[in-house]
Amino acid sequence: MNYTNKKKAGWKQKVIHEMIEYYINFLYLAIFFAVFAWYRRLILAEYQISYSNYGIAVIKALVLAKIITLRSVLCPGCGTFEERRLIFPTLYKAFLFTVWTGVFTLIEHTVRGFLYGKGLAGGLDELVSQSWHELAAGCLVIFFVFIPFFAVRELGQVLGEGRISKLFFQRRSTMKPGFDSEQNSPENCRRGG
Repeated sequence: MNYTNKKKAGWKQKVIHEMIEYYINFLYLAIFFAVFAWYRRLILAEYQISYSNYGIAVIKALVLAKIITLRSVLCPGCGTFEERRLIFPTLYKAFLFTVWTGVFTLIEHTVRGFLYGKGLAGGLDELVSQSWHELAAGCLVIFFVFIPFFAVRELGQVLGEGRISKLFFQRRSTMKPGFDSEQNSPENCRRGG
């Protein structure tokens, strides 16, 4: 195989890998935002208030999954955490992407204001009219949902590609006790090797 074919095969693998990563991100976020929308609907139904923003949950998941996939561009300072304990990049990325979610929420309300003929000010007024408690609760929930998401991703980088999915989706009876190789043994991971 010549250099051009290797380069083309490498490019295709990268595109496939990014598409898989995107769809995993989308699935996680779509499930979360859909469950959160159902939660809001059920709480509001107790007070006879209708809630039907389910389409926004899917759109928000599509956009945020792409933002997470582009984290090398949209995650300033993420490289500084590469050699630190996993808790630091996990919390930093959870915080940063909670902020990105807030930015998207601002854009969402602006677009909704235009769609309903209220204009830019009407959409922003709708966002500002929410109580401080509601905004803080939404941010807290999103932040704590991102913690396990980024913890699993960071752990996957340390263990190696495909290890997390094998651990979760392979039968236990077919797994060898411990790790596959000496390089990834628990002792070497503790020593940093």
